[in-house]
Amino acid sequence: MTIILELESTLQDRLRHPTPDSYTARLLAAGEDEIVKKIGEEAVEIILAAKGQGDARLIEESADLVYHLLVLLVSRGLGWADVETELARRQSGR
Repeated sequence: MTIILELESTLQDRLRHPTPDSYTARLLAAGEDEIVKKIGEEAVEIILAAKGQGDARLIEESADLVYHLLVLLVSRGLGWADVETELARRQSGR
């Protein structure tokens, strides 16, 4: 199992069994508006990292973006497999 799928499984568990000390559970409870706000913030942080904060910072911010994207997908009953399917469809359409 890849780290993405492990993370997705953890996120699904937090959705089904929220705990008050879980950032993920609190984010999911806050709703989609809060989740997409975080995605926007992380996208801006990626741009800033790419424009002068170094590769390590770019990787950190990329991980944050992927995490928040997965939270959004899970909140909508979607998953990483759906993203992979779309990427494969696009690649086969070349």
